[in-house]
Amino acid sequence: MSKIRVYELAKMLEMSNKDLMEVLEDLGVEAKSHMSSLDVDTAQMVEDSVKAKDKKNSTEEDSSSDRPSIKVSKGSSVKELAEIIDVPASDAVKALINKGMMIPASAQVDDSVLSVLSEVYELDLEWSDDSPEVVEDAPLKTFKKPILRGENLKPRAPIVTVMGHVDHGKTTLLDTIRNTNITAREAGGITQHIGASRVHHEGKDIVFLDTPGHAAFTSMRARGAQCTDIAILVVAADDGVMPQTMEAISHAKAAGVPIIVAVNKMDKPAANPDRVKQQLSDHGLIPEDWGGDTIMVHVSAKSGENIDQLLEMILLVAEMEELKADPTVSPEGVVIEAELDKGKGAVATVLVQQGTLKKGDIILMESSWGKIRAMINASGKQLKSAGPSTAVEILGLSDVPQPGERFIKVDAEKEARDSISAKDQKRREVANQMSPRMTLEELYSKMQDGATPTVNLLIKCDVQGSVEALVGSLNKMVTDEVGINVVHTGVGGLSESDIMLASASDAIVIGFNVRPDNNAKKMAEKEHVQIRLYRVIYDVIDDIKAAMEGMLAPDVRENILGQAEIREIFKVPKAGKVAGCMVTEGSIKRGSKVRLIRDRVVYWEGELSALRRFKDDASEVSAGYECGMSFAKFQDIKEGDVVEAYDLVEEKRHL
Repeated sequence: MSKIRVYELAKMLEMSNKDLMEVLEDLGVEAKSHMSSLDVDTAQMVEDSVKAKDKKNSTEEDSSSDRPSIKVSKGSSVKELAEIIDVPASDAVKALINKGMMIPASAQVDDSVLSVLSEVYELDLEWSDDSPEVVEDAPLKTFKKPILRGENLKPRAPIVTVMGHVDHGKTTLLDTIRNTNITAREAGGITQHIGASRVHHEGKDIVFLDTPGHAAFTSMRARGAQCTDIAILVVAADDGVMPQTMEAISHAKAAGVPIIVAVNKMDKPAANPDRVKQQLSDHGLIPEDWGGDTIMVHVSAKSGENIDQLLEMILLVAEMEELKADPTVSPEGVVIEAELDKGKGAVATVLVQQGTLKKGDIILMESSWGKIRAMINASGKQLKSAGPSTAVEILGLSDVPQPGERFIKVDAEKEARDSISAKDQKRREVANQMSPRMTLEELYSKMQDGATPTVNLLIKCDVQGSVEALVGSLNKMVTDEVGINVVHTGVGGLSESDIMLASASDAIVIGFNVRPDNNAKKMAEKEHVQIRLYRVIYDVIDDIKAAMEGMLAPDVRENILGQAEIREIFKVPKAGKVAGCMVTEGSIKRGSKVRLIRDRVVYWEGELSALRRFKDDASEVSAGYECGMSFAKFQDIKEGDVVEAYDLVEEKRHL
């Protein structure tokens, strides 16, 4: 039986994917996403339902349009409105009373009165356009809804990052997308490389970030800059999933962005897309035609095969994500890349995420500031303003910022200078007392936060077999009270990319029979990431187990110390009641917790405030001896009551 996808049906019915998904839900049709498939009978049922609803709405509108339309000035009384619609005032009042509204003819008309009389007399009663904004004396005041700052949200172009293994065709894919995009061919094509390109497809824009491979992508995220909406994972159909592919998956998942897989090089004779799908399924990316929710498109960057379909899928995902921004608020965004140019000075490519950036604006970043002298887009054209989802190269900065730094607009140059000076001072102070992000020795403190503590790990081994054995052993130690989150696994030496991912994920790096290179060591020192190196797998398991056990809440056991019987009650000036007791079992210690028992029922728990033998303070009184006791903030004691002393013992738990 032939089938049709949800997004294709939405296009046929001229509906948005979101609206059609709501229709499917109302009809009880199960569909996970806009990529789900519907059989012909279901699609026909949906189409009939939509058309019937449209017809009903059209009929209601037509019926409504046949009714006379009458304008009513705000401030009119019920009597005046009755004269306008040519009915007796008494009839209008009766009609309102029948609807439960006890309103006299002299009362002013409000929205509810207008609605009732419109229904009763089959009229379209509407407020006059020249009516005042607010009717002060009306029973129900009417206001125009203000447009709040920061609420003028408009759809924006999706920001897309292309990731994947080296030589799988990322650059070729980007070049093909740009070169096949007609609107990009301005002034002889893209003449200014600024780390981002904007393409136009089916009337909508898509922004591709050229520069961030997965290391730079995560570097930005580690600095708190979430600038990507969708990740395109490029996998060669003739090569399959490779180490950098798995890294890219880990980075995209850690960032929490939707992933679209471009199975590239479909023109190659050795192309085997099913093998790629199987490998990706093993890493949690299950294709939608296999029952999963990951969109996979078979493309050839070289020939241009299915490039349009890939762009269509990007727009579909973007539509479901409902990407919006407010172009009217103060501009802010993130630095994509920056450099020191001999002729231009410090330049940076920034991505505007909110508001509209304008030439002459004063902007402030973490390590730099500047008054924008010029803004240049990807085509080399100078702009006067740049709205949301626009990447521009800006000139006029005081220094070269770091990729991932955020920028905001400020009102004065002095404000920017003072802020940079204060941040420099704070950075120097933090650098002097900076501690690692997380160490095994510090994990116990995580338990104090109240949330379930989790050990984040990035694991690299010499062979894949060691990875599987190690991860399998660690997963067996997970409990409801403490967990393990393996953010990434891989084979081979520790790289800068590994350290940056660990930094962004607050993870500990575990290296089994592998070593970091010099760049990775420097990066770990800079990002304060702990690297633990091992040669015996049981040492890894023992260390992680010890850390997890330290995070488990200890078992608390009650230890009964002794019992005493109250034989006599004494009243002591200023001290109140004192119990004269005989210790019958064990011993009573000063400062111990006690409970009072009457007729075998516990009626109070607290602590001893004093323990004495005759007139002297005692640290402990054993069985067979008399003593005097008083209780902290409690006086309701009687002869015959039993005092039970106990303490609480914490016992370390083991996995």
